[in-house]
Amino acid sequence: MKQSRKFTAVYKKSGKWYSGWIEEIPGVNTQGRTLTETKANLKEALLLILETNRMLSKKSEGQSIITRESLAVFA
Repeated sequence: MKQSRKFTAVYKKSGKWYSGWIEEIPGVNTQGRTLTETKANLKEALLLILETNRMLSKKSEGQSIITRESLAVFA
């Protein structure tokens, strides 16, 4: 089941380029020539990381005991 989640996107302009990253998930970062392009690239990068993490988690099923549960934190 897919659900909506909220993350914190941070954008920084450096010269003619923008960089962007997700505060909550290391490794989700990108760049673009415009802020619009950077936002689109960051959304795609986040979706790819989430999909990859799900795939890796499912791949390890059967190799060891796995427990899945929702985890809510307020920070």
